[in-house]
Amino acid sequence: MTQFIFFSGKGGVGKTSMACTHAVWYADQGQRTLIVTTDPASNLADVFEQPIGHQITAINGVPNLWAMEIDPDKSTQEYIDRALAPLRAAFPAPMVKVMEEQMSGPCTAEVAAFDRFTDFIVMDSSAPQFDTVIFDTAPTGHTIRLLELPSEWSQSIDAASAGSGQTCIGPAAAIQDAKHKYENALAALRNEALSTFTFVLHPEAIAIRETKRAIGELGKLGIRTHRLIANGIIPASETINPLFAARAEMQSRYIEQIQTELPYPTQYMTLLSREIKGAARLRQVANIFFNGEQAEVEIPADTGNLLGAAVSSIEDIRARIQPNGQRRTIFFAGKGGVGKTIASCLTAVWLAQQGYKTLLLTTDPAAHLGDVLGQPVGDAPSPLAGVTNLWAVKIDPKAAAETYKARILDDARQRGRPESAIRVMEEELNSPCTEEMAAFDQFINYASQAEPPGDKNWEAVVFDTAPTGHTMRLLELPLDWSQQIDVKVFASVDGNAADDVAKQRFGQVIEMMRDPMQSTFAFVMYPEATPILEAWRAAQELGTVGIHPGLVVANFVIPPNQVTPFAQTRRQMQEKYLAEIRHRFAVPVLEIPLLPHEVKGLEMLAELGHLAYGER
Repeated sequence: MTQFIFFSGKGGVGKTSMACTHAVWYADQGQRTLIVTTDPASNLADVFEQPIGHQITAINGVPNLWAMEIDPDKSTQEYIDRALAPLRAAFPAPMVKVMEEQMSGPCTAEVAAFDRFTDFIVMDSSAPQFDTVIFDTAPTGHTIRLLELPSEWSQSIDAASAGSGQTCIGPAAAIQDAKHKYENALAALRNEALSTFTFVLHPEAIAIRETKRAIGELGKLGIRTHRLIANGIIPASETINPLFAARAEMQSRYIEQIQTELPYPTQYMTLLSREIKGAARLRQVANIFFNGEQAEVEIPADTGNLLGAAVSSIEDIRARIQPNGQRRTIFFAGKGGVGKTIASCLTAVWLAQQGYKTLLLTTDPAAHLGDVLGQPVGDAPSPLAGVTNLWAVKIDPKAAAETYKARILDDARQRGRPESAIRVMEEELNSPCTEEMAAFDQFINYASQAEPPGDKNWEAVVFDTAPTGHTMRLLELPLDWSQQIDVKVFASVDGNAADDVAKQRFGQVIEMMRDPMQSTFAFVMYPEATPILEAWRAAQELGTVGIHPGLVVANFVIPPNQVTPFAQTRRQMQEKYLAEIRHRFAVPVLEIPLLPHEVKGLEMLAELGHLAYGER
């Protein structure tokens, strides 16, 4: 019987490293093991140091281990081909073409990724068989969204079957088999004998809250088999180092909180002095994790001063974030867990303190703005207590969907469409994909600098974006996304005009993002290979549409002149990657030091902002 192990958690807590470590361990025990990632910004190939891609690939040097990275674009085309195959022989080609066009939108991509994901849970007898299947999932908010899909799509398919027979993921009749597959997949996820959800977390407040929240959401779906890995534990030998001693003391308090508030089987993994890359290194880590072997600290050869005179000036950094006679929009992007929220919050606080009227918002479903700011953030722009000139808002997909549906239906009624058409539109709008479209619509509103209700003078807009893969997905939504409201069925001059307006607004956002005088795309990363490569790939992809990075934030930088071998090793590793950052990204680099404590509250953000950008 195949065992399914899911690795989930906040971005940057080490899900991929732990998932790969477990995969190597199980394979070395003689189990046929497959590791699959559902993260659009996959790092499996980086960790295993070999190409993988959208097919089951044998891992070099590890017998019994295979891997696959689900490609959203390829899975979407596979899904469309499979859904329409029975109809091609039964209906005229023009009709099938219309169906295919109706399936070209964002919701199809979402359900296609899930459809491919479920293939590894509900395998047919002709597929390769495995003893263990490990899922390295996207950060928590997106994983929960993925797992909510089966019940939501089942309801949507049932409603469509009783109504128009058409859904935005294809004709209901053609996807009934998929509905059964989703139901079977959800049953397997609920089966405690088959599936285990492993939450990886750092002993920090935000990670604990997100884990508790995720476990609660999974409970609503009937999924209740959990275990924890508390990762990144400071070694006991580092208590003689003031920086790491302070962080170890902070961690000990949160470990007690984990034990009290998350009463699940828990294992602990020490912070290592070097990265986890390659099969040999993964085996070392597996022996540390499973067998309790002592982690070795290796002092690398002295690499000299790799940073030299390349350190960016504060003036150059400020020029990328301050308004320059017109509104400035700043997008903080990067791998999960690199500190985007902290970077966006400290920047917004600093800008507000300089006298700029500033809006801070998040497009991340996990939405940690309130945790970092130390006060709640709602679905409408609201002033933050304690900082003049600063407002904050979160784009909540579920709340946005209700507003979006009401607006679309009210507009249709005002255009005089018949009630029969309104009912079919409402049926379509009740599909799960409406949430993504509504969040995109709100993103366009803010990013296009449309005037928000109650205020007409934002001078700076700071976006805390979702992890890289999902941010790229947001920006790559097709320009004809509004066609999903079944425009082809109810085609009219007014409908096409409304679609043209949507395209124009999206075009304005792209033009704004291309203009370095109006916007800055800032990639946040810590100085290690994986976040650098992920940011570099995203930057290359953005470059194809004329959007280029304007700033890099190197976060969690260990101060120089460390005294212990462990800290010296990590510092020298970081120096090498700081040099690589400057080589790959020809833009100013802002360094934020690793702090002895968490960043939380406006006072601490103000202090860190002054450290980063200077005093007034």
